[in-house]
Amino acid sequence: MQERIQKIISARGVASRRAAEQLITQGRVLCNGRPVKLGDTADSKHDKITVDGAEIPPPPQFVYIMLNKPRGYVTTMSDERGRKTVVDLVADGINTRVYPVGRLDIDSEGLLIMTNDGELANRLMHPSHEVPKTYMVKINGDTDAALPILKAPIELDGHTVQAKDVQLTASDKLSIIITDGRNRQIRRMCEVAGLTVKRLTRVSEGGLRLDGLKSGKWRYLTAKEESILRGE
Repeated sequence: MQERIQKIISARGVASRRAAEQLITQGRVLCNGRPVKLGDTADSKHDKITVDGAEIPPPPQFVYIMLNKPRGYVTTMSDERGRKTVVDLVADGINTRVYPVGRLDIDSEGLLIMTNDGELANRLMHPSHEVPKTYMVKINGDTDAALPILKAPIELDGHTVQAKDVQLTASDKLSIIITDGRNRQIRRMCEVAGLTVKRLTRVSEGGLRLDGLKSGKWRYLTAKEESILRGE
């Protein structure tokens, strides 16, 4: 696959995209022994790219996993209060350090993507990409009064949020789809609507679903699932 050479250099950790462009304009980058210019492309799998005579390092080995986070775990790498973290659930089975993509609060559970691919993590978390996340919510309260409120725009911390879809699936259960992810957003939306959340589970994200993965367990994503998350 042809990509701009400055992007390849940046992805290999040699320099930032802007610094890579400077290296190219200074004539310090060669592709297959020939100087390159801004805008030139290369196939990183077949072309030899060097910076100051040294071949750029091979691509990093990215790891992508899906975890079914149980309640009682915080979605951080470590916790100053000594609480259990999602890292504890995957530490024994993965040699590479992976990071949670987004957050589920300590009382929430369900699908959590973990990876060492920062570019993909940014894509999943940035609101501009509108990656859908589906939550099943067990609630107490007047659902007839709450539904119109949950379906309308709601202001949280000076920002307007709006669910993509809200459905009543049982007398005390809601399915809510959002594409942003403000802190404790679902719980706070329900609070505005006069509902108390009893249980909150994320069941899908970006086209991926838990599909029988047991609480506290994890698995590697398939190549197809990785492509889905990248929007390919």
